[in-house]
Amino acid sequence: MRMLGRIFLLLLVLCLGVAGWQWWGYSHRQLVAPNAEVVFDVPRGHAGARLAEVLQQAGVDVPSWKMALALRLRGDAARIKAGNYLITGPATLQGLLDELVSGQQEKGKLITLVEGWNMRDLRAALKKAPDLNDTLSGLSDAALMEKLGMPGVSPEGRFAPDTYAYRPGSDDVELLRRALVLQQRRLDAAWENRATDSPLKTPAELLTLASVVEKETGHALDREMVASVFTNRLRKGMPLQSDPTTIYGLGERFDGNLRKKDLRDPSPYNTYVHRGLPPSPISLPGLHALQATARPAQSDKLYFVARGDGRSEFSADLASHNRAVDRFQRRAGGKPLKGTAAAGENLEEPAKVAPGARNHESGQSPGARP
Repeated sequence: MRMLGRIFLLLLVLCLGVAGWQWWGYSHRQLVAPNAEVVFDVPRGHAGARLAEVLQQAGVDVPSWKMALALRLRGDAARIKAGNYLITGPATLQGLLDELVSGQQEKGKLITLVEGWNMRDLRAALKKAPDLNDTLSGLSDAALMEKLGMPGVSPEGRFAPDTYAYRPGSDDVELLRRALVLQQRRLDAAWENRATDSPLKTPAELLTLASVVEKETGHALDREMVASVFTNRLRKGMPLQSDPTTIYGLGERFDGNLRKKDLRDPSPYNTYVHRGLPPSPISLPGLHALQATARPAQSDKLYFVARGDGRSEFSADLASHNRAVDRFQRRAGGKPLKGTAAAGENLEEPAKVAPGARNHESGQSPGARP
């Protein structure tokens, strides 16, 4: 009996030794060949098996169970840092995990696409990016989207605002391709998690409204309430009355001053004239804007106005809203705060709205003008 126990123990040690040797060999085997490059995005929460999915989509052959085992043995799953990574081979599984834990996504050059940018802003940033090949000059938005495999789709809002690493000498269109994939993944996740009573009918409508929420939100704590206001207006068939959509429709005609005549402009983006959503997104909505729009705060609010401290005051009816306007924006001898145009003001005079200013910054909350 004692002999059987020794034999069993010996076999166990041998098995563990073989398994350990095989695991060491795999964890140090090259997953990325020398001089090859792998680019991938690690959103928050993508640890363990889900991290393997991200790498698999980037062309790295890492079975989910082996990734989960590696993270368990290392004990650092919680230390994986979200970000956009550029990995140059040779690279092993252990090397990949070392970089993900240290957050060394800064290899190569970096460019940040900012929430709220429109395509003009995005193109300008790409053109200025150092060591990034300019292939977009002379390429129309329609031609760009056809090249990216989405013919007939507006590029506005389709690229995820984030920080991206890129190899010097790479093409700008390839960076946009990565941003397109990431934004679609974020949009799909937000759509799947949308409120059951959402009036939005398609992911494209979610993207469009999220782009408005992005431009209208001045403080992160107000984001879900801003989304609630516009969602409630859609449910009731009320016009959105959003300054950023109207400014977007004016295009180069907007000189920094939003006037009453501009609110009668026939542009399809003028949500004072046209009910419902604008024809397309107007900006790059970030992850939080997508999430807030998909699942806004539960409220009966239909109006909001800037308080002057970065936050907004929300109201459920026009009378309450007008009182809020009086309280927060008619100061210093009855004059509106700088950069605002309070409800009921004569907007034949300039409203002093900075280009790209959010609705709350211009003092124009939904329904500000009865």
